[in-house]
Amino acid sequence: MEKILTPGVEKLPIGWIKLLVLSGLLLLAVSLGTGNGEGEFGFFALVPTLVVLGLALLTRRTLEPLLAGALTGFALIEPERTLHNFVASTLEVMQGPIMGWLILVCGLLGSLIALLQFSGATLAFSDALGKYVKRRSHALVASWLLGIAIFIDDYLNALTVSTAMRKLSDKLKISRDMLAYVVDSTSAPVCLLIPFSTWVIYLAGLIEVNGLVPEGEGFNYYLSLLPYLVYPWVALLMVPLVAFGVIPLLGSMKQAERDCLEGNSLPVEQDEPGHRQPPRLVNFMLPVLTLLLATWYFDIDALMGVGCALVVSLVLYRLQGLASLPRLFDEIIQGMASMLLPLGIVFAAFVLQAVNEKLGLAPYLIDAITPYMNARWLPALSFLVLAGLTFATGSFWGVYAIAFPIMVPLAQALDANMALTLGALVSAGAFGSHACFFGDSTVISARGCGISPMQHALSQLPYTLIAAAVTTLVLWLLA
Repeated sequence: MEKILTPGVEKLPIGWIKLLVLSGLLLLAVSLGTGNGEGEFGFFALVPTLVVLGLALLTRRTLEPLLAGALTGFALIEPERTLHNFVASTLEVMQGPIMGWLILVCGLLGSLIALLQFSGATLAFSDALGKYVKRRSHALVASWLLGIAIFIDDYLNALTVSTAMRKLSDKLKISRDMLAYVVDSTSAPVCLLIPFSTWVIYLAGLIEVNGLVPEGEGFNYYLSLLPYLVYPWVALLMVPLVAFGVIPLLGSMKQAERDCLEGNSLPVEQDEPGHRQPPRLVNFMLPVLTLLLATWYFDIDALMGVGCALVVSLVLYRLQGLASLPRLFDEIIQGMASMLLPLGIVFAAFVLQAVNEKLGLAPYLIDAITPYMNARWLPALSFLVLAGLTFATGSFWGVYAIAFPIMVPLAQALDANMALTLGALVSAGAFGSHACFFGDSTVISARGCGISPMQHALSQLPYTLIAAAVTTLVLWLLA
């Protein structure tokens, strides 16, 4: 059939099918709208998430399904004011401090990456590392170790490692899909296991707020949970097993690696310098070290870190005469522009999270499973339910905030192991961040490696599911 149809004729029916599916889902949402207020929708609270997942698998895109899911949710809540409430929600998300911080951090990180590429810094780092790393497996392990070293923030981790390693990965014919898997596996998992990150600061605060320890002792309590963070440990330790072939290539990752080895898939970006001077390693090392040290110095503030790194880069490159300031600022602007799509996806995911919150999705799922829990099953079931919730909604810190006040009293009432229960709860957020195709970590890792979020999510999905299955088994056995 594909050989008979012309491209124009082939696309038309598929496009109409997608449009009809979307229209049908929206009409279904309108017909199901109850208008009974927030949190009273029961099973129908799942509809927006199902719309997102269904359209994402159908279209292999991310932004449009998220917007469709959000519209479906607002149609459920108040059909006659669907568009009005949608617009109001987008404004609320945009005005919130989190979205503003994300725009600045991700936009400036894109600018820093553009400057590193323009100066030839990424090429210099790749050449220097290439003198010692000659094999594909060694390059993957080097990416893994670099990801462990950059533990301060998952955004810094994902973009820095992908920028540093993709040139060498292209040279050794490692697919961008595989590189993205390694980068994502050392993003949120590492930030949870090395307790000096933004994730740990947030979780330590939740521990104190929920009365587990007195104020000021949340960090020490979190340290006691580290052995029970099963998913981050499993996801992190799987990477070298995949790199050395102990765990075989699976799913679309197998095809991506085959295409790359055969030369059928070309890199999205070439990372060539924009001047005639020879690339210098200092042009990579000094900005990156500034980024990490400044972030740490300013109390794990990635915005201050990337701002300092940009200033250092501009001064360094201008003193070397690589380009004029207007030319360097052109690169900064282009770098910001390259982050528009990832930011748009994260923004749409926040709107969807707002809809799910109004529908009461998280409390509904937790309440539905609570009657079936006992002390032995609590950790494993908590992980399964919350992992599915974070995967489907893209809300990791939000699920933590909702689940902590529910799971802590439940574990106390059932006399369950509190450390194991909280380890399961934290592990669920790590799984969601790692596996969700519209989660910020997935989107940023895909952007850094030059592939689409859906391509990255689908290629790494078998490995995240293996890690989730092992986590469930371990939690059940330990309980």
